[in-house]
Amino acid sequence: MKKTLFFLLTVMAVLSASAQTVYDFQVKNADGQTVSLADYRGKVLLIVNTATKCGFTPQYKELEALYEKYHAEGLEILDFPCNQFGQQAPGSIQEIRQFCTANYGTQFAQFDKIDVNGPQASPLFSFLKSKKGFGGFDTTDQKGKFMDDMMRKKDANYDQSADIKWNFTKFLVARDGRVIARYEPTEPVSDVERDVQVELNPVLSNMMARRSVRQYLDKPVEHEKLELIVRCGIHAPSGMNRQPWVVRVVEDQKLIADVTEVYRQENAEQVKRDPGFKNMFRNAPNLICVCTPADGGGQVDAGLLGENMMLAAQSIGLGTCCLGGPVRFLLSNPKARFFLDRLDIPDGYQLNYILAVGYPDEQPEAKPRDASKVKYVK
Repeated sequence: MKKTLFFLLTVMAVLSASAQTVYDFQVKNADGQTVSLADYRGKVLLIVNTATKCGFTPQYKELEALYEKYHAEGLEILDFPCNQFGQQAPGSIQEIRQFCTANYGTQFAQFDKIDVNGPQASPLFSFLKSKKGFGGFDTTDQKGKFMDDMMRKKDANYDQSADIKWNFTKFLVARDGRVIARYEPTEPVSDVERDVQVELNPVLSNMMARRSVRQYLDKPVEHEKLELIVRCGIHAPSGMNRQPWVVRVVEDQKLIADVTEVYRQENAEQVKRDPGFKNMFRNAPNLICVCTPADGGGQVDAGLLGENMMLAAQSIGLGTCCLGGPVRFLLSNPKARFFLDRLDIPDGYQLNYILAVGYPDEQPEAKPRDASKVKYVK
């Protein structure tokens, strides 16, 4: 029996570690049937561990309101009752479902009871925790301070683990299966709604998903996709429609390799410290070079152009990174002049920045943004 349990736990751990998205998991619904989360591909998911006798149980009403408001736009809420926190989800799954429908009129999907922590934790929740760890309770909030005090009395270092801390912890999953946010039970559902609105809007979700990519697959981007990216770029706003920029798209792999060899010779020690070094453009297989008037001006327009191209690339599964270092090297090193000559930059223009473009070989996390720098003048 012990060997069988150990085997099952090992299998679950391997599954969680090898999974790439939530679509790799299967779960049991409230009727005991196996459901593949791949069935929810293309939906925005809010995955919640719940309880029926908790101080946060009234959140069922807010979750149902959220579901009714956004379900038609593609939101699905997946409810997983869990009895691990204060034994606050007693009874069978049938009793729990009856309680939820009778008291809160819930219509969203409810699944069989599970563990979310410990040796028998659901592989799905182990995966969710691995993607979004515990970020802490807001101790400036009364509920957050209460939870922090309660948890710290039991374990002074409780915040050092990714474990689920209490009932009604929520995970937001994008349409492509990426886990993008975790909300502790003390966080207002209105904050969850704000992010749900973004993810349901394809334009906004694309903007929020864009990251600077610095690792790429060894696979050139198709010419048609590069054309599409640039076409979106040149339709960016431009003051007085002056379009004060020139764009050059580099698909010549040998040209990239040749100028990289110059860079390698000039920066031997730096290259040596980077075991993954392939080329001087963050290893990207393609480049978009943007030039602006040499006598100044055009930078704002060129910035708008670049942002359009980066967002266009993101929307079709490509990664980008705006590069300045290689530009400085190309402009200052005479041995690299052949690269600029091949770009055929018109007189009166100079290279301003380069966009590395390629198929991403990483999924960088979002860097913190300082919202305090924004003020609203009313």
